Amino acid sequence: MGFVKEFKTFALKGNVIDLAVGVVIGSAFGGIVKSLVDDIITPAILTPALKAAHLADLNQLVIPGTAIKYGSFISQIISFALIALTLFLIIKALNSAKKKEEAAAPQGPTQEQLLTEIRDLLKK
Repeated sequence: MGFVKEFKTFALKGNVIDLAVGVVIGSAFGGIVKSLVDDIITPAILTPALKAAHLADLNQLVIPGTAIKYGSFISQIISFALIALTLFLIIKALNSAKKKEEAAAPQGPTQEQLLTEIRDLLKK
């Protein structure tokens, strides 16, 4: 019975649930970024380069005579860079908001000040 209770406590902790939500949202966000790269950025920015190489898709970029698709690799690098940049901007905004919130919170007396007041009251 102790094992089941311990597992329930572990599985229902806030951190585990937050992590699960983060993974699901991250997966969905990855799909959005992949679509952005494949459907918008690649056609808009790389179309002239692809036309010069007589290709219709970035995934068709291969090293001749091999199965190495460096076009897919380039696409994945662009996706990673966009995800990393977006997460950086989100975390930076959250940290900025947190700092403003902490600065707005009223500062109480420090522990040393309280101890000094207690000492002074006890002396009287």
